[in-house]
Amino acid sequence: MATTTKTDYYELLGVSRKATVKELRAAYRKLARKYHPDLNPGDKSAEEKFKQIQEAYEVLSDPKKRQMYDQFGFNAPGMGAGAGPGGSSGGVSPENIHFDFGGFDFGGAPGTAGTSFRDLFSQFFRGATAAHRPEREPGSDLEYQIDITFAEAMHGTVKKLSFTRLEVCNVCHGKGFAPGEEKVCPTCHGSGQVTQVSGKMRFQITCSRCGGSGRLESVCRNCGGEGRLQRVETLDVRIPPGAQTGSRVRVAGHGNAGTSGGPPGDLYIITNVQPHPFFERRGDDLYTVVPVTVSEASLGAKVEVPTIDGRSQVRIPPGTNSGKKLRLREKGAPSARHAGKRGDQIVEVQVVVPKPEDERVRNLLKELGKLDHEDPRRDIFARAAV
Repeated sequence: MATTTKTDYYELLGVSRKATVKELRAAYRKLARKYHPDLNPGDKSAEEKFKQIQEAYEVLSDPKKRQMYDQFGFNAPGMGAGAGPGGSSGGVSPENIHFDFGGFDFGGAPGTAGTSFRDLFSQFFRGATAAHRPEREPGSDLEYQIDITFAEAMHGTVKKLSFTRLEVCNVCHGKGFAPGEEKVCPTCHGSGQVTQVSGKMRFQITCSRCGGSGRLESVCRNCGGEGRLQRVETLDVRIPPGAQTGSRVRVAGHGNAGTSGGPPGDLYIITNVQPHPFFERRGDDLYTVVPVTVSEASLGAKVEVPTIDGRSQVRIPPGTNSGKKLRLREKGAPSARHAGKRGDQIVEVQVVVPKPEDERVRNLLKELGKLDHEDPRRDIFARAAV
């Protein structure tokens, strides 16, 4: 008895054996559109290829069937004529049904193209192989990166963006089929059921061409059956105060449109803040370096320093050395996580020593050296001992 060599299901769909469900679905949709009988009228090879693709996707999209196929190949229980003798234990589910008709001659009747009794019986209990219509899925999210200035990050801004997204087809409204162009399925003549014969037994099974609906829908020519089209959208996006490099602003519902009526994804705006020559941001605190004179550092003083809100005064304590850090409360960056809260501004003092270019300045510095007998390097050798 002649045997038919079947093509590996993964090869049929053009995916690897480690392909995810999403990759399987994408490959199936692409091939189904290519070989769909409505797009290839009268092409028997395309129709046969379409059926093979449906069969492969039916098995690989079902986790249990895929596991059995990966383990046993076409000899797995419920895989059709290639199954070997012996039943499988378990509940009465489609993947567990297996009939052993070894030793009996139930060959196909004339005109059934070699359909085996086991094939039909297994298909009968599975409820037949229905056509896979597009599943309702949410659209994918989009990301868009923008550059903003430090001032825009501190005070917030509104940016006008133009980006490309997938929108619902305005002809088929996301269904992928042209409205009002339905026709009676030529395979089942509108009944949704077809008859298969094996010997003296006849089986009514679901039509694989129309999926049991009895009607065929023409693929939408505007979107090619995808149900979505690329469009450029212009949008005003508000960037809240406190944004920093890597911040994500979510714009709900402006990602790619979903398939078959699924909800759209979201748009995420990722900010890249340009550096500032004076302010350095660390978390929500702003670090600055402010120069002071020797007399201000020695005697103490009140000096004005820049903040993101304008000018502010900071008190320099007497005897302040270079590197000392002073804190201005709530003068830092607005917090993006906690509304209404702000960080602090850290002011690092930098003592500027006068250049001894004037004779009078040199004399004053010499006189100061005679009055101040403290040695600033007195303890460094003891602390540096190793």
